[in-house]
Amino acid sequence: MSMFQHSLRAAVSTFEGLAALENELLRAAALVRKCLLGGGKLLVAGNGGSAADGMDFSTEFTCRFSGDRRPFPAINLATDGTLLAAIGNDYAFEEVFARQVWAFGKPGDVLVVYSTSGKSPNILRALDEAKARGLESIAFLGRDGGPAAGRATVDLIVRAEVTARIQEAHKFLGHCICEQVDGDLKQA
Repeated sequence: MSMFQHSLRAAVSTFEGLAALENELLRAAALVRKCLLGGGKLLVAGNGGSAADGMDFSTEFTCRFSGDRRPFPAINLATDGTLLAAIGNDYAFEEVFARQVWAFGKPGDVLVVYSTSGKSPNILRALDEAKARGLESIAFLGRDGGPAAGRATVDLIVRAEVTARIQEAHKFLGHCICEQVDGDLKQA
């Protein structure tokens, strides 16, 4: 079997496993809908490729997903290099998202985190800070969810071992959330 055929089979298998996440996905969409229609904002965090997935997710709300509508506040916490460097230097890299949650988050907001392993210390700290500050949270996780499993209001755990397949599934799940809420956002 070629590498392409192997990757394709793994992707199909991963996506077929997502059917088990439908109820959690609907819960996540309800949190996003309630947050944005209630005047809150999304705070989005991730590292590396997961940061890029989070950038796409936040952009779908601040710009648009499908068709024209007003923008909604969705801030990606991984985009300000100066702020990340300052927090990492003055405190610790595991604080880079938690301090931003503290600075920008308020009850009614939702923290959305992406981590293929669920082990990233800065993601764990962000989830803990969100909970301490009264924010709801959604965790896009992979494998078995790692130590992050159970820390968020809603976990979307992609049960796969290959990082690329997990990230592809995270992108799909994020777009599914957008599809669930975009019609209501257009009415606002």
